[in-house]
Amino acid sequence: MALHTVIGAVLGVLILHPLTALVYGSGGAAAASVPFAEQLGSAVDRLSPAFEIEMLPMSLAFAVIGGAIGLAFGLYHLRLMADRQIIRSLEHQLAEELPLLIARGEGAQLEFKSSLRWDTREQRANRSLQQVVVKTIAGFLNNDGGTLLIGVDDSGGIVGIEADLKTLKHPNKDGFERVMMDAIRSALGGNACALIHCYFHDLDGRTVCRVIAQKSLEPIYFLDNGVARFMLRAGNSTRELDAREAHTHLSQRGKEYARQT
Repeated sequence: MALHTVIGAVLGVLILHPLTALVYGSGGAAAASVPFAEQLGSAVDRLSPAFEIEMLPMSLAFAVIGGAIGLAFGLYHLRLMADRQIIRSLEHQLAEELPLLIARGEGAQLEFKSSLRWDTREQRANRSLQQVVVKTIAGFLNNDGGTLLIGVDDSGGIVGIEADLKTLKHPNKDGFERVMMDAIRSALGGNACALIHCYFHDLDGRTVCRVIAQKSLEPIYFLDNGVARFMLRAGNSTRELDAREAHTHLSQRGKEYARQT
């Protein structure tokens, strides 16, 4: 960012200031009848005073303008690079075939869930299961990101989300994603939704939902009946950290982010 600002300031002094002096001293339409050689000589004469000591305040003003433009460009460049990195990361994750991903088994960045809200034991819709899914996503967000496969049991068997779909007002993939994102927004906040990407795959005649959670730069808290809880993915499970553990984790994470930037 500093480099972009400095470059912008230099260009403001060396280019914007002289060009402004040239434009305002060009003489407008009346200069069109003047021979080109005379116009060129006159332009050089007008450019020279722009670099004199008397014009230092004006040069500083253009340095500030150029620096501001450079800073804005630097911010845009960083945002563009971050977006490209996200796209490359998603492309890399999606390039891995789902059967191979499942064969790896659960780990720090991969979790299986049989369903979003269908309780297979009680054979009914159980919305509390949604909270378990959201906690897992929160754990990924607060760690290094990860993938949640809904419709896959703990042993890697494909059970699909068809039972979930039957419990929805809109029993289709869009309805499923809408319900899941609403649960995430309610428990984790709207900012978390921007870090979640949902994809559907047909496997063995059943539908599996792949949820990819990016790493969040800010801590994500799971809101449970008004209580903010900090969830973290550790190994192949997600657990809640107490206040001291959360403080230590966030401090270490802040230091890592500072080193990277």
